[in-house]
Amino acid sequence: MVLALGVLSAQALDLGTLWDFSRPDVSEARFRERLAVSSGDDALVLQTQIARTHGLRKDFDKARQVLREVEGGLATAGPEARIRWHLEWGRSFASAAHPPPGASADAAAQARQSFHQALSLARAAERDALAIDALHMMAFVDTQPVEQLHWAQQALSVVQTSQQPDAQRWEASIRHNMGYALAQLGRHEEALAAFEMALKLRERAGDARSVRVARWMVARTLRQLSRDEDALRLQLRLEAEHDAAAQPSAFVFDELEALYRARGDTVAAQRYAERRRALARP
Repeated sequence: MVLALGVLSAQALDLGTLWDFSRPDVSEARFRERLAVSSGDDALVLQTQIARTHGLRKDFDKARQVLREVEGGLATAGPEARIRWHLEWGRSFASAAHPPPGASADAAAQARQSFHQALSLARAAERDALAIDALHMMAFVDTQPVEQLHWAQQALSVVQTSQQPDAQRWEASIRHNMGYALAQLGRHEEALAAFEMALKLRERAGDARSVRVARWMVARTLRQLSRDEDALRLQLRLEAEHDAAAQPSAFVFDELEALYRARGDTVAAQRYAERRRALARP
């Protein structure tokens, strides 16, 4: 057992193998197991990720408590630990886990300061993936579409100039964010191009769930461009894929209802409306 623990503690810290974002409680258990055999910067980084698991569960006070407990170690910590601390402190005030309509003015100011600090540290340390993370988080503070587009463009610039694989892996997400902001601005042709690029990248990566999300964004944008036949073809494909995975999607049913109503097929539209309502029933 002593040998096993020694080997574990000697391994480089790979957060990707410990994270399961759909199960933050499981992720926390993994982080705590690794924390038991870690020290120094690794221990501080693990604590920041434990804090993040609480944020994903909407317990932002607990997330900040965890971060405060290790804040004293930042003075002697390396760049990654400090960057990740500021990222998670900011996320405890503004993130996708927070309920709409978004952060209060005070919370937004706290988040903005932390994300800017993380970005500054990441750029100085040439940690491109963490710089991209900080840039993409700014969209949760500056929530107007034109502001979100600005931050997505800044993040994409880092992706495209970086030689670091972990930074390059951000491209699909950033393309998605750009597409969403462009769609909100009514620039649907540009949004479609962004979503189609995101879909290609997702298909290349091979994660089925992410591919389905990317395909849905393309299909919805096609409908917004009045390309209903193309949109219908993709949404029907998505319906089959979701059903095959035993994960029917209310979002797909909603789009299919709209597409069939536009065609005047009220029978089909009602069928998908009922499928959508069935998912909402307890």
